[in-house]
Amino acid sequence: MIKSGDEIRQAYLDFFKSKGHLILDSAPLVPKNDPSLLWINAGMAPFKPYFDGSLEPPKKRIATSQKCIRTNDIENVGKTARHHTYFEMLGNFSFGDYFKEEAIIWGWEFVTEVLELDPDKLWITIYEEDEEAFKIWHDQVGLPEARIVRMGKKENFWQIGTGPCGPCSEIHYDRGVEAGDSEEDVLGGEGDRYLEIWNLVFTQYNYTEAGEYKELPNKNIDTGMGLERVASILQETETNFETDLIKPIIDQVVEMTGIPYRQDEESVTAYRVIADHIRSASVAISDGALPSNEGRGYVIRRLIRRAARYGRKLGFEKPFLYKLVEKTAEIVMGVAPDLKKQLAHVKNVLKSEEESFLKTLEQGLNILEDMLSELKSENKEVLAGTDAFRLYDTYGFPLDLTEDIAAEAGIKVDEKGFEKEMAAQRKRAREAREETSFSSGEVEKLYAEFKDQIEEDNFTGYHSLKEKTEVIGLLKDNQKVKKLVEGEKGDLILAKTPFYAESGGQIGDEGLIKNDNFEAEVKNTIKKADVFVHQVELKNGLVEVGTEVEAVVYHNRRQATARHHSATHLLHKALKEVLGEHVNQSGSLVAPDRLRFDFTHFSALTKGELEKIERKVNQAVMENYNVETEVKGIDEAKEMGATALFGEKYGEEVRVVKMGDFSLELCGGTHVEATGDIGAFKIISESGIAAGVRRIEAVTGEYALDYFNSKLEVLKQTAAELKTEPDNLLQRVKQLQREQKDLEKELEALKQKLAGSKKDELIDQLQQIEGVNLLTAELEDLDNSALRNLNDQLKDKVDSAVIVLASKGDNKVIFVASVTEDLIAKGFKAGDIISKVARIAGGGGGGRPDMAQAGGSEPEKTAEALAEVEKIVREIAG
Repeated sequence: MIKSGDEIRQAYLDFFKSKGHLILDSAPLVPKNDPSLLWINAGMAPFKPYFDGSLEPPKKRIATSQKCIRTNDIENVGKTARHHTYFEMLGNFSFGDYFKEEAIIWGWEFVTEVLELDPDKLWITIYEEDEEAFKIWHDQVGLPEARIVRMGKKENFWQIGTGPCGPCSEIHYDRGVEAGDSEEDVLGGEGDRYLEIWNLVFTQYNYTEAGEYKELPNKNIDTGMGLERVASILQETETNFETDLIKPIIDQVVEMTGIPYRQDEESVTAYRVIADHIRSASVAISDGALPSNEGRGYVIRRLIRRAARYGRKLGFEKPFLYKLVEKTAEIVMGVAPDLKKQLAHVKNVLKSEEESFLKTLEQGLNILEDMLSELKSENKEVLAGTDAFRLYDTYGFPLDLTEDIAAEAGIKVDEKGFEKEMAAQRKRAREAREETSFSSGEVEKLYAEFKDQIEEDNFTGYHSLKEKTEVIGLLKDNQKVKKLVEGEKGDLILAKTPFYAESGGQIGDEGLIKNDNFEAEVKNTIKKADVFVHQVELKNGLVEVGTEVEAVVYHNRRQATARHHSATHLLHKALKEVLGEHVNQSGSLVAPDRLRFDFTHFSALTKGELEKIERKVNQAVMENYNVETEVKGIDEAKEMGATALFGEKYGEEVRVVKMGDFSLELCGGTHVEATGDIGAFKIISESGIAAGVRRIEAVTGEYALDYFNSKLEVLKQTAAELKTEPDNLLQRVKQLQREQKDLEKELEALKQKLAGSKKDELIDQLQQIEGVNLLTAELEDLDNSALRNLNDQLKDKVDSAVIVLASKGDNKVIFVASVTEDLIAKGFKAGDIISKVARIAGGGGGGRPDMAQAGGSEPEKTAEALAEVEKIVREIAG
């Protein structure tokens, strides 16, 4: 019998494969080309372009097990049986193919025959007006009318604004009265008795701005089944947290703390929060997300901090979350295999973030204590909601922690004010997403209208840089136009094109589109709604829709770009070989004059690592491997070991780029014919761009030659300035360094001698203040060492003395103070004196009672600072 999470997932995918579905891997949690989403939050999210028709799906039937993140109910996680931030959604989708009958019958077949759920415990909710669904459930499936419950739009109609929408049927499992018997334990309620396990959405209408529901010509199916919920039923666990998808993590934390899982309600919540959040954070980081203060990075940071805070309740005082990553990787292997490959990277990110949070927490505690002290001094009893929100937003202080600490001081927190600030933040984020989503969606639809006019396999640029073709569309400022004239800029769409459109990090081609009547320069080529868009400027003449033209790509620019793209593949492989398999591409730029490659790795690369990587790439170049491209089935390509890139959508067929036995990647870009065509490869920089992400920039071919020549020219000019030959430059520099050190020693000796010569002159300036010998003096161009040495000499010559010397230079001032032993016993301390003096000159410092030094950034106040010494002496002596 099917029980484990892995078995359920595999059974689902096998079942729908038998029904003619293409099985695709889960998309990464970080959405690609969808600014409206922070995270992939549903099984259908990666397929939005297929549902709205802007992209053609690889097959009209698709099924997936999709990893998802939702954080809108984060405060409920750990407190209920079914709330999670990370979950797996099993889904089958139809894009204009099968509809309600198949979706319902197959759904029932899977849950009753494959999963063997008791049909008598299954209940169905449908949209109250969906007679078609009712008849299928009742007449074909055979469910009694009493177990088909009609509900309103709120419960059983999927709609977000205008656009595609439709009714849905939900399958619920009755866990029995022992799971709950409150007023919420009804279908559609918030209780735990009736568990919704599968939602079948029938997208059959288009809701217009006029408020009308119009039938769609191509109807779609979008279903979603929660893996954790189904597992809890089959494994007969009280909640999702006791299933084999989560409980092993809880068990590991229990082992680390020694506190039983169910010791009390607080410990149960803490264990569940930690287990849930480590799943979200680990998988998200392995998919390219990183902690930060905005967007999805802020969500990751919040998850880590929330888990760390609950860890403190279980007694953890040091970072511990990173220790849970290996167990998490084992559990999610079936849907997120990349986590295991990136264990070291994910652990490092988590540990670093948790260490940072512990420091931040300490800062927040200090700030909260200051706030509370100020309130108490003013006899106030309420901490403002804005202050509580600032602690939450900046320092990760949850409201309940602030309330606990405030309560200990007898202070209440303005919860309503806090919630008001939270609501305002959510509104700002929502409005930003909605605005982005609307504008990008409207533009996509505009360009999608040209798809029917474009020839099949319309990109010819892999094999030719010239093409005779026809203009099928012209646009200006996102509006269709019939013509473009000299001097105008716009978008030009061709029936077929040799121009490569910006994709996969490779920038778009440039070139000319022309005939006898006009010439347009292509400034860039991009894709919108899967349509090649040529961004042009008319140099002369006039171009109209329907015009026959010749499209010509700039050859040298394309070839230079190809060198850098092929070198990027070699670099990716070399990084994995030198640094480890955890390395994954997280971004790239392939241009004619350079390449930029961002990759996951937690520390800066050493000089030795960079040399190894560069040598490996150049060895592959010199081997002159043939660069072979071939279209393969996705499964066959994976079996070959081809590297797939995060966030890319792959259909049934993919383009495989092979470079000898060295590199094998899925790629749609343009490449050289053999690696020897790259010419040379040189890394010009390596840097960090975010926590856990490094960046390498490199050049190839003629640009590598230009780089070498520019460096050689600098070498020659430097040698000439130092009156030597380039080959002797290092020896000459070392000689000059030795000479400089000798001169510095001579200068130091002269300064010491000069300072010593002033000793007697300074002693004559001694003042008697309340029985204390006081000497203050300002000297020119003495460093710390000379000033201390002079101070020591003076102290040896004078009894019962306070000596403070100062020296100005380079927009700063140095102070050195000393106090004789007999005065220390009377309360004179050099450290205290120097601290007060330096503060006047814009600085600070300190030291021992007998000797101290300090610095100041305002040398113009030196005299004023030294004058303060006499006041200090009189105050202590008096």
